[in-house]
Amino acid sequence: MQDLVKDFLKQKRFAVVGSFRNESKYAYKILKALKHEGYEVYPVNPRLKVVEGLSCYPSVKDIPVVCDVADIVTPPKITEKIIKECEEKGINRVWLQPGAESEEVIKYCNENDIKVIYNLCVMMEGIYYPDNMMPDGTIN
Repeated sequence: MQDLVKDFLKQKRFAVVGSFRNESKYAYKILKALKHEGYEVYPVNPRLKVVEGLSCYPSVKDIPVVCDVADIVTPPKITEKIIKECEEKGINRVWLQPGAESEEVIKYCNENDIKVIYNLCVMMEGIYYPDNMMPDGTIN
């Protein structure tokens, strides 16, 4: 699994799919941490237009580029739909944050040549989110 993590973290473009209602949400923290680390990030949520000064897209299919990785922070039933959108978009790496995975999703990924990481949080695998990170990404 560590080789897969290294492969994912070497990529440049990440879609982050989840709730960005407030900064305590894990999707929000992951987005900020990836942005802080220099990744090109694309938030995805059908209810928002902008997150952290970035355009927020209603679905993975609406992102104007093909991302290298989709980091998914949604309930399993929603994750199933998002995985199919990723496949249609040509995203072949998905990182399922703890709680986003299901046996069906993991099986679907394995059967459709989608590299998948699950049971690991991206912020515990080398993406740093300091507690004192300010909204603009600077450290206080």
